[in-house]
Amino acid sequence: MSLLLNQHSKLCFRKPVLVRSSPHLSNGLSSLSLQTDSQTRVLLCADPCGGNRGIAMTMRSSHFLRTLSFEGWEEMSENEDKICAELLKEMGAIGSCGGWLPTLKDGVLRLREVNLNHETDRKRISLPPLVTLPHCQTQYVTNVAMSTSSPEEEDCVVAVKFLGPQLSFCRPAQSNSEWINIRMTDPCFFSSPVMLSKKNEMLRIAGSGGQLIGSWDLQNHSNNPKLQILRFQNLPKLSETKRELLESCYTSEHLVESITTSETFIVKLYMKTAEIDKGIPRKKTEAIMVFRLDEEGNAVYTQDIGDQSIFLTNCEAFCVPSSSSLSLGRPNFVKIVDVNEDRYFKLAKQKWDC
Repeated sequence: MSLLLNQHSKLCFRKPVLVRSSPHLSNGLSSLSLQTDSQTRVLLCADPCGGNRGIAMTMRSSHFLRTLSFEGWEEMSENEDKICAELLKEMGAIGSCGGWLPTLKDGVLRLREVNLNHETDRKRISLPPLVTLPHCQTQYVTNVAMSTSSPEEEDCVVAVKFLGPQLSFCRPAQSNSEWINIRMTDPCFFSSPVMLSKKNEMLRIAGSGGQLIGSWDLQNHSNNPKLQILRFQNLPKLSETKRELLESCYTSEHLVESITTSETFIVKLYMKTAEIDKGIPRKKTEAIMVFRLDEEGNAVYTQDIGDQSIFLTNCEAFCVPSSSSLSLGRPNFVKIVDVNEDRYFKLAKQKWDC
């Protein structure tokens, strides 16, 4: 099993299309979760390689969930259709952060308010000009994370993980706001997304392969992270067939912190290329493993995350209670919402010995 856990992610670098975002998040928006009102939520995922491929998942009530391709937008309401089309055309869009859409253009990161029911002009906040560290780049972004629901809150932190060694964050609501720039030295962090931990008040990144987590203190700025080696425990016993399948996959690791319990999980995806579409490989998730992390670095495999569920998109991972509109009252599953696949894994139903 150690071979499977130590396997590094096999990266596929693609030519960016038109916009300044990561090769994984290029041309338009990658994923966006919108709370339109107390009854409606929209989750958008666009093709990370460009084009007009994508899906829009709309939850209108606790009993009505639908997923549409972009071609099916005519079935959506006029307001939803307008915002979907508008966001897709937004040049340099990176992803979503709590109802705000970050865009990167001409070296400036801007946050655009997203509200489907807003009749007036939506707010746009320009952050300080980016500073590129030596031997780094700030044109291609892995992801953006935000600590609160609004960048106008005094304690809000906006963090940007660039493809490569640079990690930057700022506090946009403060009068003397400026970017704090960190240059990472370990290449295992170069292509991984950043997570803002509210519990620890740290920026956290899982290294490629999932064996190491780096944490950067938001108060005491340093290029040198607090490193934690993970010890994987309670691993499932694999049949020979399952072992061969997982060994043939490439992996990606996603850190996620529960908004209700403050627990931290690491989700490991095992993926294979399902098809080649117009020269672009389209992946399919063959299996997932969820591990509950503790402060000592123990990563315990689990098939029970309690009364909550985990959502994974191209640019963000989040864990919400089953009472959330997205979960539809169903606990203990992992849902992947991606332009290549829209599926969920019931953790309690996973079988590894067959």
